[in-house]
Amino acid sequence: MTEQSHNHSQGVNQPLQNPCVLITGATGFVGSRLAKFLSTQFPGMELRFAVRHRPDELQVPAVLPTGSNEVVGDINPYTNWTDALLGVDVVIHLAARVHVMKDVALDPLEEYRTANTLATIHLAQEAAKAGVKRFIYLSSIKVNGEETSHSQSYCEDSTPAPIDPYGVSKWEAELGLEKVCAQTGMEFVIIRPPLIYGPGVKANFQKLMGLVAKGMPLPLGAVHNQRSILALDNLVSFIALAISSPLAANQRFLLSDGEDVSTTQLLRLLAQGMGKPSWLIPIPAFILRAAAQVLGASAAANRLLGSLQIDSSKARQLLHWQPPLSVKEGIALTAQAYLNTPSNKVKS
Repeated sequence: MTEQSHNHSQGVNQPLQNPCVLITGATGFVGSRLAKFLSTQFPGMELRFAVRHRPDELQVPAVLPTGSNEVVGDINPYTNWTDALLGVDVVIHLAARVHVMKDVALDPLEEYRTANTLATIHLAQEAAKAGVKRFIYLSSIKVNGEETSHSQSYCEDSTPAPIDPYGVSKWEAELGLEKVCAQTGMEFVIIRPPLIYGPGVKANFQKLMGLVAKGMPLPLGAVHNQRSILALDNLVSFIALAISSPLAANQRFLLSDGEDVSTTQLLRLLAQGMGKPSWLIPIPAFILRAAAQVLGASAAANRLLGSLQIDSSKARQLLHWQPPLSVKEGIALTAQAYLNTPSNKVKS
């Protein structure tokens, strides 16, 4: 055992008191909410935010609470982490090249590997050298796959089967992180979330809310799939727990709200949260799939019609984690935030 790994092992199963925490991706959807939560709930915690540019070049202060902004530039396999990691106890790595629907990269897999796999492994190596005790990595349920069959759920023991380049890059990053930790004694915590929703959510979820807000009739009134989702505040509460819980060391966790919903139920909850009527036409899913295939939109149809269920009981049983929000509460908060956004008031 090296001197460094010996030092790390001394801290195993001992909760950190007021740790110094470095967050990457701190200006993003998850990161900005996490930064705000930690700064208000744990005032003794020293927070550092890895940012690409100086705060005066972007509106970073409007997003981030008081903390130390560490300008690291682009996060890649060659990023200089020396100053940012000095004295850090815990790294929370959220920054990633996210799932791109219409990828124009010549080699998408290589792009994802560079940003998600190699950059993560490089940061983990530098973190271990700097004496970081714990590395929390936000992965993705896409590591497990894209869909579950009837009455089956993904769990931590499920065999990984990533399909798209994003999922592959996240799985390879997990393996690389585990290897670094095995060699150095640094602890890891890996979190695989499904779709994350909450105030400020973008992409497909935002588009869906736009359709509901406009009161548009949707042919999704007879979709009986089951999908696990995760409220942003529920994810943030778990990450906060994972920072110091001794039992989280060297564990993977699949997270969800614990209440699976069909697409039909989700749309009704969104409409309810907005105080709008839901116009859902009950067209059988097999007809929708056939139409999507003709239109070349099978992937989009799978996300709306297919099931993806997660068994998140490990997080509840091992760490005694309880999601603070129910699905109904989380959807209502998300829907209200959408309506209260000035740019959306015009659209809806």
